[in-house]
Amino acid sequence: MQELNDKKTIELLNSIMEFELAGVVRYTHYSLMVTGPNRIPIVDFFKAQASESLLHAQQVGEILTGLDGHPTLKIASMEETYKHSVKDILSESLVHEKKALDLYKALLDTVTNASVYLEEFARTMIGQEEMHNLELKKMLRDFS
Repeated sequence: MQELNDKKTIELLNSIMEFELAGVVRYTHYSLMVTGPNRIPIVDFFKAQASESLLHAQQVGEILTGLDGHPTLKIASMEETYKHSVKDILSESLVHEKKALDLYKALLDTVTNASVYLEEFARTMIGQEEMHNLELKKMLRDFS
């Protein structure tokens, strides 16, 4: 096993935490903006995504403090597109989830062969983000 690069790991975990917290805001906003005949299940979907983003941020924060890191009070920057059709918000969600996937893959690259726990955490999160990507692609399929 190699030595864990604490500084790089903490920086990456803080980036992930900022991104997950931005997801809470993003998905809450989307849940409020959905209109149309399919509103109820889509609102429920986005509320669940917001809750999951909060849970992920909390999990990452626990790991951060375990590594003697200081969890950020920031959230990742977000752009308001003012496009709120279901297709637009699902497309924006897919972009967000792809970025989350990239962040967790970067975490895996950073902790591989240095921490079994962090490797397993990163792999679990990558699996969840891949599932979100697949789900969003399926939800977008009828719009193409």
